[in-house]
Amino acid sequence: MAGVHLTLTDDRAVEIDALAELLGGRVGLAGVLDRLDRRAQPSRLGRLAGRLVDEAYAWERQDARDRRWWPQGVSSSADADPSERVLGRRLVLVSWYAHPVGGASHGVRLTVLDLDSLGYRHVLLVVPRIDDEGRATTEPLTVHAGGIVWLGGAVHVAATARGLLTCHLDDVMVAGPGVESHGHDLVLPVRSAWRAGAERGHERLRYSFVSLDRTDPGGAPVLVAGEYGRRRGATTRLARFGVGAASSLLATDDDGRARPTSVEDGARARMQGAACVGGTWHATVSMGPWVPGGLAHGRPGALRLRPLALPMGPEDLTWWPSSGRFWSVSEHPGRRWVFSWPGPAAPRRTRDG
Repeated sequence: MAGVHLTLTDDRAVEIDALAELLGGRVGLAGVLDRLDRRAQPSRLGRLAGRLVDEAYAWERQDARDRRWWPQGVSSSADADPSERVLGRRLVLVSWYAHPVGGASHGVRLTVLDLDSLGYRHVLLVVPRIDDEGRATTEPLTVHAGGIVWLGGAVHVAATARGLLTCHLDDVMVAGPGVESHGHDLVLPVRSAWRAGAERGHERLRYSFVSLDRTDPGGAPVLVAGEYGRRRGATTRLARFGVGAASSLLATDDDGRARPTSVEDGARARMQGAACVGGTWHATVSMGPWVPGGLAHGRPGALRLRPLALPMGPEDLTWWPSSGRFWSVSEHPGRRWVFSWPGPAAPRRTRDG
């Protein structure tokens, strides 16, 4: 629909296997959870929190004030599995992208946060390669990572004009010789990409942020993607993609392309994240680094804005069904939190659902 699509690229299994051999194998998500080396703290935001937020956690001081790494995307174990737990834990996953400092970017990283212990750990994303001499090596991943969806064992990362990138958490490895990890002890290679495309006469979708809708009437999860637009005339489309049966990948047509089941335009400028719950859209809206963010809800073209609802610089958005709560992150140094607020109750399923 709407002339846009995503095309899955070749799997980098050979490169990832070579990297695993070089680094002594994979440790996976379990290895990350065994190595939680930092601790978040409950935070009372006061006036900084906006009008809705009633639960927030602060990063350690170094991460809270770092001017290289900026939080962007958020997903959780409630997206990953209908039980809302992975390896028995309630987890939040956050993506960060690196501002170039001294002319160099360190790429993208993911942070795994355990909501019960508040321990967390950073994992650097890398692009696996095999050089001209047949040796495994890596390159930094340089995308904005404005949103993520954790579904099954896969993490889909928003890559703006490029589409989506996919990693598998089973592929986490301990960094070692031959891998530039920029101070990170754990690395996660990108396995595949969903390349953004469009039919002639149509504009490619910008994959600025993503989320998961588990309330679709059909009963299957739906991946939601949306566009950040700031300039006048920029599109602010919201698209919905089906997920393959018994798969953590997008559903594809006979030609191997994933096409949205719907695309709606006319949302809001400055959207940073969006989630759809029971047919109603909810979107975080940034008002700059010094003004609390807004929360919009309703239908595309008629989203009603609630100003001063969220902390400054709200980013991606995810919904936790059993608690009926939204989760987001804020990006600006000194004003960075993982935070939550009450949302809609889980929609009731029909007898068929």
